[in-house]
Amino acid sequence: MGGELSPIGLLLMAVGGLVSFLLGRYLSRGWRAKRRDKEAAAKLASETRQQRRARERKASKQR
Repeated sequence: MGGELSPIGLLLMAVGGLVSFLLGRYLSRGWRAKRRDKEAAAKLASETRQQRRARERKASKQR
């Protein structure tokens, strides 16, 4: 083994890397959504009464 990479081997490595990247992005969608929801819930829980009322008024005006 001289350590050389054949064109087929290089192509297989590139395709494998691309598949791995796409699979990782697809599988991480659920984790990102859960984290986003958790951060939004924490933000709502930490807001003051004044901030909550202002947000509720703004939401009711948009409806």
